[in-house]
Amino acid sequence: MRFRVILVRHGETRYNKAKLLQGQGVDEPLSEFGSKQAKAAGQTLGKIKFSHVFSSDLQRAKQTASAIVSENICGHKLEIICDPKLRERKYGIVEGKPLSELRALAKAAGQRCPAFTPPGAETVDEVQARAKEFFNYLCNHLMQRAEKGNTVPDRIDTVAEYSGDLHSSLKHLNSVDSSSCDINNSISHKAEDLIATVLIVSHGGFMLQWVSYFVKDLKCPLPVSFDQSKAFSVCPNAGISSFVVTFDQIADSSPQIVCDYLYDCSHLEDIGV
Repeated sequence: MRFRVILVRHGETRYNKAKLLQGQGVDEPLSEFGSKQAKAAGQTLGKIKFSHVFSSDLQRAKQTASAIVSENICGHKLEIICDPKLRERKYGIVEGKPLSELRALAKAAGQRCPAFTPPGAETVDEVQARAKEFFNYLCNHLMQRAEKGNTVPDRIDTVAEYSGDLHSSLKHLNSVDSSSCDINNSISHKAEDLIATVLIVSHGGFMLQWVSYFVKDLKCPLPVSFDQSKAFSVCPNAGISSFVVTFDQIADSSPQIVCDYLYDCSHLEDIGV
């Protein structure tokens, strides 16, 4: 079984511009420039026939997902499913405060960001656990469809609301045939090889732990042309990453993951990024 995940960070907000931490407690909408970034991402992904669209339930991610879907050739058939597991890392007492303050607290504690956990914040391990839970949930649903002989799922049950470790308020998402277009000539598999193409819109801190899980735990190789030192840095606003996930239909098997491209921002060049 093989499917593609397109992972996009939300567009810029006023807080991003001012280097202020948002976390989960500051639900800031996109700025005018961030909306342009989101539209540019949508135009770049416009020919990809997404089968499923997931977003964090915070404004900046939802607005980005909406902009991408509105530019998509199959946008009228797509529903955006908002899942709190895709939220940004919770930063506790430093939410709404300058990034420099977080770094100062970390230095005072003899630690470095992002490993440092300020009071009231999530640890990086907790954020990665959320990423892993969502990924496993997605894989299980797509595998169940494949086992039933549905090469392209007609719908997927997903989490609309989330509390603690319990799934609740399940919704259904209608899907269309998956396909793909070429971004920087780096797509590794053709559309007909895929059972689904999934768009996920999330946040820099969350995505950092998602990539860390893929690369360190699941041994996902990065593109040769990519600057390896940037793999564990925060993705720029509206940056796009693509992964192809392959695994046998055996419950305990580990997936094989290939990264087509990571943190691509070439679509933003014409708007000044």
